[in-house]
Amino acid sequence: MWQIFIDSFIGEKAYVNVLQGIAVTIVTAISALVIGIILGTIVALSRVFKSKNPVIKALQVIAKLYVGFFRGTPIVVQLLFIYFVIFPAIGLGLMNVMVVGIIIFGLNSGAYVSEIMRAGILSVDKGQNEAGRALGLTYTTTLFKVILPQAIKNVIPTIANEFVSLLKETSVLSFIGIMDLTKALREIGAENYEFTIPYLVLAIIYLVLVMIATSIVKLIETRLRRNER
Repeated sequence: MWQIFIDSFIGEKAYVNVLQGIAVTIVTAISALVIGIILGTIVALSRVFKSKNPVIKALQVIAKLYVGFFRGTPIVVQLLFIYFVIFPAIGLGLMNVMVVGIIIFGLNSGAYVSEIMRAGILSVDKGQNEAGRALGLTYTTTLFKVILPQAIKNVIPTIANEFVSLLKETSVLSFIGIMDLTKALREIGAENYEFTIPYLVLAIIYLVLVMIATSIVKLIETRLRRNER
């Protein structure tokens, strides 16, 4: 079995697709996390912002629906529904499939990051808000300049763990035709009708990627603890 796999992997240059799949996995996870942090922060702020303005209230309802959809449905369903239904309906059906994958994973990550950020904001002691108001700062200024920076510092390790989750979740990108890591190894198995070794290698590669990402997360947590001393 190993010889068959090696012949395909090296002899038929299947490693090119595997390396491309690894790159796709990493790029998608990083890009999605960036989108998720930006979008999630905006959504979290809209949900904790206290205002009687009807526009703000409407945005808060939309934010709740957005978070509910992306947290309440599987990522595979989101990929298929948005790529094959939503995007064609709004004229974006011809977009580059890689860009589509990044956008969908970014939207998914944004929903989770928004809850992480919202919890981080709410975890900041209420006295911080009162102190800011006592100094003459407006509610908005206090939120952005006093509470938000502390919340971001508190949730950095959790957001880093979100990246680890994204790495694993990208394994479903092949559902919309992207040459990701899963598809690259699956094609090697399909060529020889032998999937044992390709899927074993697939599991090992994901395990290594996750272990590297986890080590980075632990390094970030250690640095943060040192800075707090």
